[in-house]
Amino acid sequence: MSYAPLDVSHAIWDRFFWVAPLVVIGTEEEDGSPDLAPKHMAMPLGWENYFGFVCTPRHATYVNAIRERAFTVSYPRPDQLVHASLSAEPRCEDGQKASLSDLTIVPAEVVSGPLLGGAYVHLECELDRIVEGFGENGLIIGKVVAARADREALRTIEREDEDVIAQSPLLAYLAPGQYARIDRAHNFPFPEGFAR
Repeated sequence: MSYAPLDVSHAIWDRFFWVAPLVVIGTEEEDGSPDLAPKHMAMPLGWENYFGFVCTPRHATYVNAIRERAFTVSYPRPDQLVHASLSAEPRCEDGQKASLSDLTIVPAEVVSGPLLGGAYVHLECELDRIVEGFGENGLIIGKVVAARADREALRTIEREDEDVIAQSPLLAYLAPGQYARIDRAHNFPFPEGFAR
């Protein structure tokens, strides 16, 4: 194997592929209208019910999450790739995202915010904190206060994990600019005695 040095005086993340989830973050605009935006720098934080995503103050998602003290998270299915993409459409001159009219949007039940209809998992989060200082970006962290999952996507003792993944495939973002459908997986070979 031969390694090439990467110039760390510039961002390195576009120089190789890396796997990330693809989620759609929902927030409510000041006028009460929905805002949806796809994010891939997003994940659970720790083993408790915290979720975080990276965003810039230049985006409405960031501003809305601060103002409303809430955001939602939708995990789209692979067949909702175009829906996730449409949620990234730039705003028109009047500040609206015309593409949102083409999406099925459902209201959150506990916090203010929209969810992408048909997604296999919905999370509703109350804003916990924002950690600044990642260049122009901040890490927006929320406490999950409500969650729902499609029954077919849930792990149970009656079904093998491999069957769950095969029947409810996952959508992954392969940064930069690629995606993958995950419908097959294998058990990770943890060493004996491993504990989290």
